[in-house]
Amino acid sequence: MNTMKRLILSAMAAVLTAVVPAWACTNLIVTPGASVDGSTLVSYSADSYGMFGHLCHYPAATHAKGTMRPIHDWDTGKFLGNIAEAERTYNVIGNINEHQVTIAETTFTGREELIDTTGIMDYGSLIYVGLQRSRTAREAIQVMTDLVAEYGYYSSGESFTIADPREVWIMEMIGKGPGMKGAVWVAVRVPDGCISAHANQARIHQFPLDDKENCLYSPDVIAFARKQKYFNGKNSEFSFANAYAPLDFGARRYCEARVWSFFNMFCKSVGEKYLPYVAGNGNEPMPLYVRPDRRLGVRDIQLAMRDHYEDTPLDITRDLGAGAWQMPYRPSPLSFKVDGKEYFNERPISTQQTAWVFVSQMRNHLQNPVGGVLWFGTDDANLTVFTPVYCCTNSVPQCYSNKTADGVTFSWESSFWVFNWVANMTYMRYSQMIGDVRARQNRLEESFLKSQADIERRATELYNQNPSEAHDYLTKYTIACAQQTLTAWRQLGEFLVVRYNDMVIKQVNPDGSFKRTPEGQCAPVIRPGYPEEFNRRVVAETGERYLLK
Repeated sequence: MNTMKRLILSAMAAVLTAVVPAWACTNLIVTPGASVDGSTLVSYSADSYGMFGHLCHYPAATHAKGTMRPIHDWDTGKFLGNIAEAERTYNVIGNINEHQVTIAETTFTGREELIDTTGIMDYGSLIYVGLQRSRTAREAIQVMTDLVAEYGYYSSGESFTIADPREVWIMEMIGKGPGMKGAVWVAVRVPDGCISAHANQARIHQFPLDDKENCLYSPDVIAFARKQKYFNGKNSEFSFANAYAPLDFGARRYCEARVWSFFNMFCKSVGEKYLPYVAGNGNEPMPLYVRPDRRLGVRDIQLAMRDHYEDTPLDITRDLGAGAWQMPYRPSPLSFKVDGKEYFNERPISTQQTAWVFVSQMRNHLQNPVGGVLWFGTDDANLTVFTPVYCCTNSVPQCYSNKTADGVTFSWESSFWVFNWVANMTYMRYSQMIGDVRARQNRLEESFLKSQADIERRATELYNQNPSEAHDYLTKYTIACAQQTLTAWRQLGEFLVVRYNDMVIKQVNPDGSFKRTPEGQCAPVIRPGYPEEFNRRVVAETGERYLLK
């Protein structure tokens, strides 16, 4: 490679590194046979500093022949080019469409020399154009790979989760380099009864070359790797991940560790076996999918998205970085230097930079408008509330829109900003305040889950009479749940400001109201000070400086 080409590639890599969030996003996957009620479940967190969390909507439409569609890079908004519009497109709300197809992603970047800035289809556009044109997961794979072949692939390496009520696929894709149209890719179906996950590291290793029912791939996926000298073994030994996204310490500890944590929650034998791998003491990769110890439900995945490695060897709530009140967060960047040595912070599933998060529920035994639910929340998964957004929803709740606020414009009518307000109050006094947050969070989420059967029974009755009435009913319910949650969270924030003002704790009655004296004044406050364990650390560091003499 000549010097000029090396400089061009280096500059391209720097630009893309600036706009592609590092170690961002997590997908957790549950196939119908592994869920308690036959649902397909897929979760996603959009983890990117500075991103504004809102719910997107693309209404169903018909388009005249010859209509062109502009494509803008999802991360930066940069115009990339035009593509031919489909004659008919489907309703898309968030990352689910009216046929219950869901597409999510995590970026693994991979080999930087394969990034092609001349392509038109970036990974975000592939998701939303794919959802607008697909009725099944398999059809979405075809649509997405055809678009890349025709228009070129703009982004770096990407893992996609592509799901419908019957099956789930993981597709991994990376470009071919500057000016090389298309991409190399492989898609593997997760067997029914299994769970899987990916988190910013390519996870498909060997795959069946002659099983079109369960594995699809680009014709040159192996040949291109040979040409680039990434691989020289037998075809049966080919690993997509090893060829196109070689593992390093960061990919192992920041990314694969999140997959390990999910497996460890629900398949203990796999968690025990692969802890050395994520710790850097073994090179046998984790399996792409495993069979869980029990069947999982929506609530299991909501809670899994709140994980910080609690009660595992990677738990971050007990060391000095957690501060006095066991904060399960660390400031970025992920690594830091002290006296010339570089250290790192753990990167768990739940992280403060999340813009929005969802758990998508897809069900084959219900009509599409009723069966598809995007349990959606803005900001950090750990401190958000998952509210139901039905796949037939044809209007975005005002609090989830981007019309009254953005990443640098605060609004009390924006769920993103109200949830961030409460979260940022909670971070630094986490163990003191999280109980109040959890109580309100659980009450809301459990009420939505409890109401689900009755809401869907009524929606089904309406659908059988007139589908449009069911659509309107579920849209109104979606909006009502979102706005109810916004109001409740603003009230929670007001409560927290009052109760924890000036680093004390005001007493409350069993009904949640503040205690008062017989004269009506604020009851005596609790002054907890620092926890004993933290005080011991202070003394260990300062000796007798603060000894009372």
